[in-house]
Amino acid sequence: MEEQLLYYAIKYQGNFNQIYKAVTKNEPINKNELTKMKDALTCSYTTILSKDYPTRLKEIDSPPFVLFYYGDLSLCNRDCISMVGMRACSDYGRKMALSISFNLAKKGKVIVSGMAKGIDAYSHLGAMKGQGKTIAVLGSGIDYCYPKENLSLYQLLKGEHLVISEYPGAMIPKKECFPIRNRIVAGLGEKLIVVEAKQRSGTMITVNFSLNQGKDIYCVPNRIGEYDGCNRLISQGADILVDVEDLF
Repeated sequence: MEEQLLYYAIKYQGNFNQIYKAVTKNEPINKNELTKMKDALTCSYTTILSKDYPTRLKEIDSPPFVLFYYGDLSLCNRDCISMVGMRACSDYGRKMALSISFNLAKKGKVIVSGMAKGIDAYSHLGAMKGQGKTIAVLGSGIDYCYPKENLSLYQLLKGEHLVISEYPGAMIPKKECFPIRNRIVAGLGEKLIVVEAKQRSGTMITVNFSLNQGKDIYCVPNRIGEYDGCNRLISQGADILVDVEDLF
């Protein structure tokens, strides 16, 4: 059954609904095609039926049937904290992402983010500077680095940390892939930190996933009149984060 799930995941390019339909109909597989698919893989993979599948992801809505990955999958089972925020972040947001992830890494926490430019990238970098570990969840195929400007970061993460995706090969990301992958970013973290955000953004999609999963939300406050997504979340009941000790 694990190979059957792999076949569906590659055939349907990680599309959850199409894979689900194939599973429920017990759609037959082509063994020759499956062999070619496996031979073409350059990454590792795990399925929801595998022993090493991340435990936390089994608890979320629509858990990926298959995860493709490079690096140390066991990082998913350590103490993980998710960090998200704006792509076009301010200098303040950059500094806060670097500082928070650095200090959390020093405390042994694994930082989970989406490897987008801006807050995501700085969260990964801060964790590495703190001699810690970090996990990148892609919205593209596991072999497709997006954005291209993060290629050096992508290579570092593949070799020394963990890069995962429910999308196989070099699949070019579609607009709808990024909101969908945010359920994984939220699912892997025990808590979610929002560093900087607009009120309407992809970051808020991750916040909603985290809330639905019963996670605590922590927000870095910002000046009134600037990017006020965090301040709005705080006013609605999210915890305020002024020091990493606030998390504990």
